[in-house]
Amino acid sequence: MNSLEIRALRDDAKTSGMLADLLIETVAAGGSVSFMHPLSPDTAHEFWRKSLAAAARGERAVLGAWHGKTLVGTVTLLLDCPPNQPHRAEIAKLMTRLDHRGKGIAARLMRAAEELAVQRGRTLLVLDTAVEEGAAGLYEKLGFTLTGEIPDYALKPHGGLTGTLIYWKRIGAASQGLS
Repeated sequence: MNSLEIRALRDDAKTSGMLADLLIETVAAGGSVSFMHPLSPDTAHEFWRKSLAAAARGERAVLGAWHGKTLVGTVTLLLDCPPNQPHRAEIAKLMTRLDHRGKGIAARLMRAAEELAVQRGRTLLVLDTAVEEGAAGLYEKLGFTLTGEIPDYALKPHGGLTGTLIYWKRIGAASQGLS
């Protein structure tokens, strides 16, 4: 997908609406991204309003993948870590529209988030993904290391428990043994 553009997202009505639609679609399809199905548009809009406000304060970065004028994916890089963890960031809310999956969009979003983390002086990325129907294969292909599994970590969007897999990756200078 050569015409894909990845950029930081800002809080405007059109972008927030597309993000809300993407979140609702992801949850309806069983994506374990902290919400239960059915997800109301008001709840989805409120989540993204708060997330983009946190991005405006520099506490996170919300990246979007655009195919033309359509938002086809997103990932969030959480940067607001405790004082004893200024070297790390966390990946959250990686989502791709159902009709755009399998085209490398998630991998491109992850690489962009990693580049941004390096630019922000981070040397460690962490993330978690659902055991069932999560993106473990993608994360492993991108060089993340599995730490372990926590059973019964969260409810799946349509009910029932799923475990979570915890991953980490050294980035920037740390990935080259320079830290």
